[in-house]
Amino acid sequence: MTRTVSAMRRVSRGVGFGIDIGGSGIKGAPVDLARGEFRAERMRIPTPTPSTPAAVAQTVHAVLASFGTHSGTLPIGVTFPAVIQHGVARTAANVDSSWIGTDVDALLTERLGRAVVVLNDADAAGLAETRYGAAKDVRGVVFVATLGTGIGSALICDGQLVPNTELGHLELRGHDAETRAADSARTRDGLSWAQWAKRLQRYFTAIENLLWPDLIVVGGGVSKKADKFLPLLDLRTPIVPAELRNDGGIIGAALHAAEHA
Repeated sequence: MTRTVSAMRRVSRGVGFGIDIGGSGIKGAPVDLARGEFRAERMRIPTPTPSTPAAVAQTVHAVLASFGTHSGTLPIGVTFPAVIQHGVARTAANVDSSWIGTDVDALLTERLGRAVVVLNDADAAGLAETRYGAAKDVRGVVFVATLGTGIGSALICDGQLVPNTELGHLELRGHDAETRAADSARTRDGLSWAQWAKRLQRYFTAIENLLWPDLIVVGGGVSKKADKFLPLLDLRTPIVPAELRNDGGIIGAALHAAEHA
């Protein structure tokens, strides 16, 4: 759906608030939507154990409350490590399984007393890279992969997100792709960069043949070492490291909220 003129103006002129829920930490900050930068130092609070809906909602509230009146009436976007379908978690990665079937949007809206927009964490990072980062001004199809414990994916076409692609779970040679090509697999199997690059080659070749993207962006913590493995790949598609790295989730969440407020 094409953004309305009013939504575009909110983004170009305004400030949003982004919160990134992860398995180990919950982070948030106000975001300058014109520049794609934090307006204040982010707050991080460890994810509670167990990471049940009530406990996580309380921590999200604490992150927002730590900014006091600075959060004002800003649109609030929240990332979540799951497939999010119309605000409802259909899966749960690195958080308590009791989240499955939970209306995350409604839960957080009630707890914060404010309207909240929730989306998948990789989707948020993809939106941020498309608007402000490595894929800025790139037309056509952009594929963003976050390489970490698993493989998160985001697919954006001409600036519009196709949500919940979950392409880290492609089957490759009888295996779930992320069990072989995620950064955690490199560590687990003691792979050299060259050995891991061979697995990434198979994965990204499959992505190329399915989607024919115009650009591939690689995120996740390992993207800081992109020079050690990206040059070893032989792809027809340009492939580059993410620019926003760990800030992408917060920035993308704030952007998404402003566009859907």
